Amino acid sequence: MNSYGGLIMNNNEILLLKLGEVVLKGLNRRSFEDKLVSNVRRRMKPCGSFQIYIRQSTIYVEPQTEDCDMEAAFKAARQVFGIVTVARAVPCAKEMDAIVETAKTYLAEEFAKARTFKVESRRADKQFPMNSIQISQYVGGELGQFFNVKADMHHPDLTVYVEIREKYAYIHTPSVPGAGGLPIGMGGRAVSLLSGGLDSPVSSYMIARRGVELEMVHFVSPPYTSQQALDKVLELARLLTVYCGRMIVHIIPFTEIQEEIRRQCPEEYFTLIMRRFMMRLAEAVARKSHASALVTGESLGQVASQTIKALGVTEDVTKMPVLRPLIGTDKVEIIRMAREIGTYETSILPYEDCCTVFTPRHPATRPVLEDVVQAESVLDIDGLVAKALEGETWVRVKP
Repeated sequence: MNSYGGLIMNNNEILLLKLGEVVLKGLNRRSFEDKLVSNVRRRMKPCGSFQIYIRQSTIYVEPQTEDCDMEAAFKAARQVFGIVTVARAVPCAKEMDAIVETAKTYLAEEFAKARTFKVESRRADKQFPMNSIQISQYVGGELGQFFNVKADMHHPDLTVYVEIREKYAYIHTPSVPGAGGLPIGMGGRAVSLLSGGLDSPVSSYMIARRGVELEMVHFVSPPYTSQQALDKVLELARLLTVYCGRMIVHIIPFTEIQEEIRRQCPEEYFTLIMRRFMMRLAEAVARKSHASALVTGESLGQVASQTIKALGVTEDVTKMPVLRPLIGTDKVEIIRMAREIGTYETSILPYEDCCTVFTPRHPATRPVLEDVVQAESVLDIDGLVAKALEGETWVRVKP
């Protein structure tokens, strides 16, 4: 453990988190930055004691004790929406000799594996006596001679980054991508319909990436759906919390509604009428939760209930905006994203949810709204909705 100017550093390392779209927010930028710093602080708490602050479009994450888990902090920082890149870095005095010596020590292992290198410098402190090109030339000359490595400005094995900032200079290797997007909490609140499939976890992730705080609603139909199916959905929600933060999953009993649909409605409309009930119930949950929109995992044309006409029939029963981030996305792209965010293996577990109960043999793909409304008019819609809401339970899910 070393210290510099009162800063305690774990192996000398700190994290530099670069802001993305937040920097374009004009007069609202300060509120976005404050929310982002707050979100980073919350995510860093399990990793140890850190000083976290923002300067010049960069969030600094500085360990304050020896037991800080820098590996966990690095991983967590990459999952915070609003951060576009994350770099491990070492601070040093804003003096050329200190910069060179720090680079020699910090990057010795990297230079041992490299045959060529280059130095890229950024001078955020315009009072520093050398410009960026001069810094790169000086540091590159010293490092090349010390490690006996050739410079290559076009295709180097190793790039050394030098940043001259307000208080210190910083040495680091290439940054890695962060989660991007906007800070959670700046895009309002929505309720996402979460099933056990591939689509809805990905759509929830995508809308949360735009700064939307989420609550989830899930429908259960025992005995047609199992406890394992519910556990699977709760695990999907838990996997999403590393990006979205802790959330509430509202669990709504759906058996009686589905049985009444099967008993009284034409088979080709089973799925559409079921989806209309889901939208009614989700909107009721959203209003109670002070949310302003619903989120679904629908993708245009993927199944019969997701044609243009079918989507129009489904959303006819809600006044809230229905956000469909996957609407133009191919299944192969959804699978790729599910793998990237870590939900794929859970989503493919063989526990069916209520969306697969009483699936019609020949579903209507070009439904007429008036025909569907007529078909469901034999049901006690208000009574079924009220009874389902009375049976609602909820679970708070944490990372």
